[in-house]
Order: sequence, then structure tokens, then C-alpha cells
Amino acid sequence: MSDGKSILVDTTRCTGCRGCQVACKQWNNLPGTETKQTGSYQNPPDASFETYKVVRFNEGRKEDGKPYWHFFSDMCRHCVNPPCVAAGDEIIHDDATGAVVYPKGNAKIDFDTALGVCPYNIPRKSEKSAEVSKCTMCLDRQQGGAKPACVLSCPTAMEFGERDEILKEVERRVAELKKNNPKAHAIDADDVRVIFIVEDDPKTYYEHAAAG
Repeated sequence: MSDGKSILVDTTRCTGCRGCQVACKQWNNLPGTETKQTGSYQNPPDASFETYKVVRFNEGRKEDGKPYWHFFSDMCRHCVNPPCVAAGDEIIHDDATGAVVYPKGNAKIDFDTALGVCPYNIPRKSEKSAEVSKCTMCLDRQQGGAKPACVLSCPTAMEFGERDEILKEVERRVAELKKNNPKAHAIDADDVRVIFIVEDDPKTYYEHAAAG
């Protein structure tokens, strides 16, 4: 398989606008999800069978007492060596892009296995059909020569391209951020195609932001 494609998500540039979340819904013709008041700006509260992408909001205080407010546009990381493919023969690992796709009508996928082996807690199951879903990295758009919908919608934080070029840009940005913040790093960059840059402990963004 070629090196394929990757997405860079620079959380230091994310404004929490949720444009990517809306674009994902629109492109995939996903229905609206009922929102809930949980005391957070994050809505819906979690991903679901009909919500592939959620911008997570997390706030707290750093060790020095200063407040932080982190945005994390959570989505499938499209692992370079995806463990979830063991959950069903229907699962596609695209040779050209590296995208990992659960085709529609996939009720034979073993959901417990797919979720159990996923380091990022991504797959979701339909209570009605028993099908399993997640982000497709917009494989259909890529095959037509277009960027993933979430990337196209983002004015500040997301980039898409050939994996080797994205990795170079990730390295450049992390090096620049480290000049002022030694905690800055890319999460699991060698193992995933959706690479998040953070400037704090990943758990201050989301409990499943990093593997392990």
C-alpha cells in the first residue's frame, strides 16, 4: 500500500466553531441529533451511529492555576494498521488512501470487537439495525479528487494531503510550538492518519485522545 493520505488537526488553531461537525453531517446525509444541556458547550454530548464527528469541549486549570479551554474535533483516526478490521470481512482498508470504512448494511460486523480493539473509542452501533458506523475519511470525496468535508469547512485548524507531506508539516508546527511550550506534540503520529497537535496532556482534551 502507498503512504496514502493524512489529515492534520492543529488544536492550537481550533476555535471550536463546529463547522467540521456540521459539514460531516451534511455530506453524509446524517439526521440531526437531539442535543442536551449538560453544562458544556459541547453538543451532542457524544458521538453516535448518526454522528461521526464531535467537537469536544474541555475546561479546567493548569498546574499553575491558569484556566484552559481545549477544543478537540474527535473522529476516527484511520489507523495505519487498523485493529478493527478483525471485526468483519466487510470492513474496507483502502489501498490508495489508507481510509478505513465500514460500508452501509454491515450488520455482520462484530461491534464488541470493533469497539474493544479501538484505542480511541470510535465505533458506534445502531440500536435499530445493529449496523456499525464511524467516519469514512470521506473516501467517496477523495476518490472524486476532493478534500474530506470537514477539512474543506475548516478555516484555521485542519489540513489534508499526502501523508509524507502532512508529517513534514506536523513536525514543523510542533517544533515551532515547542519554542514557547515544551509540552506541544503530535498524538500517535506514526500510527494514525488523522494526526492531532496538542500543547498539553492529551487527557486534558479528551480521555480517549491518545491510545493507551
